[in-house]
Amino acid sequence: MSRVYNFSAGPAVLPEEVLQEAAEEMLDYQGSGMSVMEMSHRSKVYDNIIKTAEQDLRDLMNIPDNYKVLFLQGGASQQFAMIPMNLMKNGVADYIVTGQWAKKAWQEASKFGKANKIASSEDKTYSYIPDCSDLPISEDADYVYICENNTIYGTKYKELPNTKGKTLVADVSSCFLSEPVDVSKYGIIYGGVQKNIGPAGVVIVIIREDLITEDVLEGTPTMLQYKTHADADSLYNTPPAYGIYICGKVFQWIKKMGGLEEMKKHNEAKAKILYDFLDQSKMFQGTVEPSSRSLMNVPFVTGNEELDAKFVKEAAEAGFVNLKGHRTVGGMRASIYNAMPTEGVEKLVAFMKKFEEENA
Repeated sequence: MSRVYNFSAGPAVLPEEVLQEAAEEMLDYQGSGMSVMEMSHRSKVYDNIIKTAEQDLRDLMNIPDNYKVLFLQGGASQQFAMIPMNLMKNGVADYIVTGQWAKKAWQEASKFGKANKIASSEDKTYSYIPDCSDLPISEDADYVYICENNTIYGTKYKELPNTKGKTLVADVSSCFLSEPVDVSKYGIIYGGVQKNIGPAGVVIVIIREDLITEDVLEGTPTMLQYKTHADADSLYNTPPAYGIYICGKVFQWIKKMGGLEEMKKHNEAKAKILYDFLDQSKMFQGTVEPSSRSLMNVPFVTGNEELDAKFVKEAAEAGFVNLKGHRTVGGMRASIYNAMPTEGVEKLVAFMKKFEEENA
């Protein structure tokens, strides 16, 4: 069986050479006589793995020295609670709701304080990013929260919101390491790794040090305090050790590819192939306003549910898997993360053209 083109939104495609390296090291990691999967997280060998991974990520993103990098568990969804628990000093936060995950984060924050929805694109099924240049930011807001790339709806912020001096918190799960970012513009920038970086089970939180304090909401569990993990260099308890090891390999792969500037060029060229086809197709339409389009997640429809289902089925048979859209929106979605080769998108478009001709 040859490898398929996996367009899944996550867990998603990983670079083939990373998988091959991991396979080669599966039984014996660099002469240690054991797999990383069975290695103590307190060992010298593992300490080197996690420290190297952190340094490579710092290099890739130019992370300033006054930010901590934390490798945590619980996925992005656990951060929906952890953020207000640690940051809501005044008990107020502003949320920009541009999709299901931002909405869930806002709902979760509402359990801990006053979470204001200051902008939303729900009126048009989250098909665009609202204008965030002059929002009604609350004077006493502890932070402003966004989900930067919306996996389900295929939208992406092209400009960060004007937070009027308030701390910006961003979930970047589905655009992590897809292009350069200025980390200093964020108080917290975080994401689950299972889309663009590694296997499910790790969430990376990059947090400015002044936000890491003992002054958290009363009753916040020890494991949900950033300080707990920052003080212990992500080794307070057993971390998702194998997942972090794979993330480290992906960081090195991105470095080898030329870093985030090159990654962005590669991703723009790749997305253009698919968007250009959608813009001229008579059968398939993209569902996102062009100015808000994501480079990572591309939703599209035929306008006919039966035809959508037929397309998904025939595409899978031809080796293009996981193209079914999210259950909340239907249609199709191609997630074309860093590790999806250009050839995968070219072949998908060729298949779509053929399908269009046969089903016109």
